[in-house]
Amino acid sequence: MRIHFVQHVSFETPGNLLTWAESHKYQVTFSKLFESDSFVQTNLFDVLVIMGGPMGVYEEQKYPWLKEEKLFIKKAIADNKKVLGICLGAQLVAESLGAKVYPHHQKEIGWWPVQKINHPVTESLTNHLPEPFVSFHWHGDTFDLPPGSTQLFTSRACAQQGFIKGRNAAAIQFHLEATEILIKQMISHEREELVDAPYTQTEQKINEETNSRVQWQEGYMTGFINNFLSY
Repeated sequence: MRIHFVQHVSFETPGNLLTWAESHKYQVTFSKLFESDSFVQTNLFDVLVIMGGPMGVYEEQKYPWLKEEKLFIKKAIADNKKVLGICLGAQLVAESLGAKVYPHHQKEIGWWPVQKINHPVTESLTNHLPEPFVSFHWHGDTFDLPPGSTQLFTSRACAQQGFIKGRNAAAIQFHLEATEILIKQMISHEREELVDAPYTQTEQKINEETNSRVQWQEGYMTGFINNFLSY
């Protein structure tokens, strides 16, 4: 199995997904856009995972590579590659599938509950997850559900938290890939966003909850991606 990661910034790495890939001895490659890497041909990978980042999908003038990335994602989906988007990656997959992406009326940052939306056809994707479960969030944008897709997750702060379209394009808005190191890096680079708001935790609260919750994320993430690959 060949896994290709698109990484937008140095501090939003694949986290526990890299551990998962290495444990299976999968071939791993990267397009690190912060190092000016180019996008590869879709015949060079079986699975595409698009990571997060602080930019918005609508900021094409500021980040010219966004336009090329959206075309790249569309081609990977059309070529029937397994495509998973996380946070910004989820928003990019949503827009690539024809949905609108836009700033949400509030940010969701920290450890917050996620509810599953159960459908018989998608139960095999999420049957390993508790109801509800808690995951790490850091997002200020949201998206409409792409036409023809099935919603998988929601939360009190943000209605759209994940979906699947067909059997090869999936998106999750939250960070199941989060590790303690990854969360520390995100705080270090984006600390100015930790303001007093209804769904933004303080740095102290995030760190306290990370100690008890991060251990569960790896099982949640590996269960989801394994289910997705066999879906």
